[in-house]
Amino acid sequence: MPQYTPEGVERARELVEYLNALAEAKGATPAQISLAWMLSEKPYIIPIPGSRNPERMRENLAAADIVLTSQEVADINAQLDSMDLMVFGGHAGK
Repeated sequence: MPQYTPEGVERARELVEYLNALAEAKGATPAQISLAWMLSEKPYIIPIPGSRNPERMRENLAAADIVLTSQEVADINAQLDSMDLMVFGGHAGK
């Protein structure tokens, strides 16, 4: 999975830093911010995060209570649109 190689991590560094800062500001985890973003983008899509840990499941469910502003969603989208992400299968993330 190329996104987890040193090069893949470096390509995503700016986005990860933004998500970490946003999560800290909202008292959330970066995973919760990611789930909240997915929910705000397409309300008819239900993300199904996997977990074997009941605490992680509670954490994932709490993401539905996180409110992202339209500017925060736009900032995440802008970063994703400008990134050359490495993803599984060798396809660009664009």
